[in-house]
Amino acid sequence: MRRLTFILLAATVPLFAGAQSAKNGLVDANAALQAGEADKALEVLWSLPKALAGSAEAHNLRCRVFFALEQWDAASTECEQAVNLDGQNSDHHLWLGRALGEKADRASFVSAYALAKRTRAEFEQAVQLNPRNAEALADLGEFYSSAPSVVGGGVPKAQAVAAQLDKIDPARAHELRGRIAAGSRDYETAENEFKQAIAVSTHPAFQWSTLASFYRRRERWNEMDWALKNTMEAVGRDKHSGVALYNGASVLVKAKRDPDLATKMLEGYLAGPTKTEEAPAFVAHMWLARLKAETGDTASAQRERAAALALANEYKPARELKN
Repeated sequence: MRRLTFILLAATVPLFAGAQSAKNGLVDANAALQAGEADKALEVLWSLPKALAGSAEAHNLRCRVFFALEQWDAASTECEQAVNLDGQNSDHHLWLGRALGEKADRASFVSAYALAKRTRAEFEQAVQLNPRNAEALADLGEFYSSAPSVVGGGVPKAQAVAAQLDKIDPARAHELRGRIAAGSRDYETAENEFKQAIAVSTHPAFQWSTLASFYRRRERWNEMDWALKNTMEAVGRDKHSGVALYNGASVLVKAKRDPDLATKMLEGYLAGPTKTEEAPAFVAHMWLARLKAETGDTASAQRERAAALALANEYKPARELKN
């Protein structure tokens, strides 16, 4: 009897080890995604055993990789499959809403109308499934504040979401109110809300970069520079908020100002320990390639472009950069 038990246990160990190894593949794929290694993430996901490769979690991860690559059709398809397989997962609905929203922004008027309504429905479902999902609430609130009423938008709805966020993530609540006010051209209130977000945040570097973005849109260059200076100082005190350097560089790139500071911020982000899918490393390298090319540093521009493509060979903006 003891021998039979031993044999059964011995036979079970390889099965358990194989299942655990396969499950670790999802962990590895997510780690690659966070590091900006899009090609590696997809390679890991496609190499998983068939059952796991077709799971809701794997489809969601593939959606997020394609989202980072700005391949909106592929992202939507993958996220839709994740939702079909696990419709009770709030984050799956959130990511489907994000992918559909990006498609809507680039679609014809007729298609955009239908896509925008689906985007709203997915964000609402994400919040219904998990009323404490701060990211879903923030995305839903932003949709309400910017979308016309014909597709379900509206300021009162956005304000109601801000009230929900007050109890979960006060900094996001103030940011949402800032966006609502900016959309209504109440810029004084918007500025005050963004500053209150900084005051209550546990990672204020992010909110400083948001304030800088607000100043960029208003072409208040001195204040923008001040906010970016504070972004960098806040990152120096909080190493977990390094992604704010990427956000700050994005502000400068869009403003077409101070390429040296933008370069410094991007290089600081890439050298730091807190890279994330929301600030893809290959995009940072692509921006650096453009900045280097603008200064005439062709060799460095080529190296940065090569670095971007090494992480994400199908990233179209990097492929289209001139050598």
